[in-house]
This record gives sequence, C-alpha cells and structure tokens, in this order.
Amino acid sequence: MTIPPSHDAPASSAGSGRSRLGRPTPAACPRAAGVGLKADHYREILDTRPAIGWFEVHAENFMGAGGAPHRYLTAIREHYPLSLHGVGLSLGSAGPLDRAHAKRLRALVDRYETGLVSEHLAWSRHDGIHFNDLLPVPLTEEALDIVAEHVEETQDILGRRMLIENPSTYVATRDEMSETEFLVALARRTGCGLLVDVNNVYVSSMNHGRDAAAWLDAITADLVGEIHLAGHAVEMVEGEALRIDDHGSRVSPEVFELCGRFLDRVGPVPTLIEWDSDVPPLSVLLEEASKADKLLLRAQAQAAMMGRAHD
Repeated sequence: MTIPPSHDAPASSAGSGRSRLGRPTPAACPRAAGVGLKADHYREILDTRPAIGWFEVHAENFMGAGGAPHRYLTAIREHYPLSLHGVGLSLGSAGPLDRAHAKRLRALVDRYETGLVSEHLAWSRHDGIHFNDLLPVPLTEEALDIVAEHVEETQDILGRRMLIENPSTYVATRDEMSETEFLVALARRTGCGLLVDVNNVYVSSMNHGRDAAAWLDAITADLVGEIHLAGHAVEMVEGEALRIDDHGSRVSPEVFELCGRFLDRVGPVPTLIEWDSDVPPLSVLLEEASKADKLLLRAQAQAAMMGRAHD
C-alpha cells in the first residue's frame, strides 16, 4: 500500500466542537482491550482493520514534526482511538519539570485527540544528565511533594487529567510508606488517575516477597483509568529467581488471573497488551488482546448483575 499523504501540521478545530478528523474530541478509548502500536504492523493494520478497541503509542517516538511515522499514525487514528504513553517527563526528579517536553506532549495530545495520556512514577534526569532508564522514586513524603507538584504542573500544561503508572522494582529501598499509599495519596492530591500495570505489580511483588493481590486490593475503582498487561522474563541470580519486566513474551497466566480478579472488583477499564521487545506478528498481539477482552466482558457482566441487584 502507499504511505498516506502527509498531515505534518495539525489544523485547528477551535470553535467547531469537532476535530479536523471529523469527530468530537478527544476520542475516548473504550473499556476494551488495546495493543501497543508498532511500526512493523502499520501496513497490516491499515490493510486489514483488525477488530481491536484502540492503540497506544510511546509519545517520545512521535515528537518530531513530521515524516512517515506521523503519516501512518494519522491514517490509523482515522479508524481507532489512541492513547499516549510517555517515558520522558521524569516526574520524580528533584529539579524543575521539563516544561518544553510537557508542551511537546501537549502538542501530540492535541494533534491526535488522544483518549488517554499517561506517564511513569519514575525519574530519569538529574543535574542535566539524562539516563536511559526509568529509575525508582523513593516512597517518602518529600518525594510525594515533588511528584505531586510535577503532576499538577503537567496537567495544567495538558489541560486534562493524566494517568500515572506503577513501575517494576528490583531492589528494596528505605521507604516511609507503601507504593499503594504513595500512589493513592498522589491521585487524591492532584486529581490524576492511575495506570495499573498488573505485570509490574506481579514482578515487584514476587521480587520482594509481597502479596500482589493485596497491592491491587488497596487501589479504589475511582482512581483506575487504564490497565497494562505484559510478559516478563525470569532470571536466576545467586540461586534466586528474579523477574524482569521485559515486555518480550505473552502475558503469564498468573498476571491474567490477577487482572481478572482486579477487573471483577473495579469494573471494565481500557486494558492494554504491551509487547516492546522481540515483537511478534500482529496476530499474536490480537490473541493476547482477545484473552483480555474475555476478562473485560466478564467484569462487565458482573457489574451489570450488581447494578440490577441494587435496583
């Protein structure tokens, strides 16, 4: 197929109430399964229009002004809602927020009228040095103040609510509160939502000998805006199994089970299949999404039954 015509500059829809794409803005991501959008799959998606609820992209991959990636993304956005997932804001850094980066994120949100926008509870910048990793935030009152200030500033720039994702962790730190206490306090203080990465919950809990189900039980339904599911690797380190959140395989049965239990309690929310290394054919991602959709349909049915019981 031919690369779609370029739309490098977004047209304004001010005063129209509708987007340049001819629909109200933003396009909400449905309470269904989505998959991470990969360049290897652009053409197949446009040729076959698979039955998938939505796609998510890493924001930093599209911060250039134009080119083929934007032309493909514009064409895909004509048919599917999009979510933007950032990795570069470094919300946990002690210094000031990178407002230029946040404004570039805002430009992408406006350009593609994304249904969701999210970032990580992490830091990756210090004294002008950028690290090629998402590093853990200490779970302290001081760190909570810093992250909350940065989240509020980012939401002001975006003009909308953002979601914050729990990270995977591998070493114990001297914390003043639990991760769920930190995240819930952050959400209550700033009005942000939570992106609950169930694979990260499982990986961190197994690495630290904690209860993954109890972690999920501490999150209230009103805070959950999105769920992530992914695969992980297991490596032996000094005779101990270490789980690595590598996004390079199918979602484990244990993670699907945790997700189903969580959805049964909080109700259906947009749920993403992530696969970022050793990316398989699109058909494999769609198979994983189908498994997630079954859990979402079950949760929807249970929510409907609960609603009828309270009528």
